[in-house]
Amino acid sequence: MSTTSIFRLLHLLLLQFSLSSVLAAHPKPLTSPYLSPATIHPNYQNMFKFFKIFIYNPNSTFPFTSPSQSLFYTRLQDSHFPTENPEKAHLFFVPFPSDLPPRSVARLIRSLRSELPYWNRTLGADHFYLSCAGIGYESDRNLVELKKNSVQISCFPTPAGKFIPHKDISLPPVPSTPAPTNNTASILGYARFDWVKESTLVNQLSSDPDFLIESKPSDPNTFADRLGGSKFCLFEYGGGEVSGIGEALRFGCVPVVITDRPIPDLPFSDVLRWQEIAVFVRRSGGVVRELKRVLGRACWERHEKMRELGVAASRHFMWNETPEPFDAFYTLMYQLWLRRHTVRYVRRE
Repeated sequence: MSTTSIFRLLHLLLLQFSLSSVLAAHPKPLTSPYLSPATIHPNYQNMFKFFKIFIYNPNSTFPFTSPSQSLFYTRLQDSHFPTENPEKAHLFFVPFPSDLPPRSVARLIRSLRSELPYWNRTLGADHFYLSCAGIGYESDRNLVELKKNSVQISCFPTPAGKFIPHKDISLPPVPSTPAPTNNTASILGYARFDWVKESTLVNQLSSDPDFLIESKPSDPNTFADRLGGSKFCLFEYGGGEVSGIGEALRFGCVPVVITDRPIPDLPFSDVLRWQEIAVFVRRSGGVVRELKRVLGRACWERHEKMRELGVAASRHFMWNETPEPFDAFYTLMYQLWLRRHTVRYVRRE
């Protein structure tokens, strides 16, 4: 190869490298809040058409500790997903009361194991259950298999140590805030915290003029107006109130979640690009200073896109009287559909 040919080849390689660098430095803007935008719609249609669930004791009613649990259970009972033929079921639902003691839960699983063949086929891996606070680690074999193998649907946030990310699901909270009547306000941050217990963070931010703090939203309409007119909404994970994240997304307020540890139980974490619709700030290093640093850097530049994606994602947090496509109930069913391929564990006697 001649020197000229080598030079041209090197020149082309350099151009290709430069183009790749430019594309990497300026990636194509995201237009979807989904982790898999190309597959979610066809997968959703397959779920809606084919998904079948066998419910043990389908006509029973149970007292649940949260509205989201009750809504999910009643919506499932009234939907077209349940089947009376267990051989056609993709998954099996084991309902029981929220306050059922662990020993009683173990007896329930023991009865399923001894009286019916379906639990033993996968050691419970194709079963799911509702538990707002989550199931802890127990020594009883039945509870071990329930905790390790079955899909747990818990409330958000789930207590630490009671959520297994690769299989468990968290319920989005039931919204309680009415729609805003105007969006004229323009403030740096709007913080919503648990007004029952004042936190150190609330006290720190209350004295800073860049943050508007309302520890007790006495007027729902004013609260909605301020929420809808804010750029960022602050939530404190692990000590504060985080149930309003879905409402913040709906009103176009980008959630800023302050945490001292990873959050494995974010609702729809295997469906949504949370890093593109919310900001996560570590508690260490001075929270107020870290908040201003993070929000004042790239977040302002990305804010409008994050807000748009967040509004698009907010429909998944809506609980409707009659379920609608991609609302909270159907998105939870979609997450269960993604978990229908079970691992058949080796039985050990």
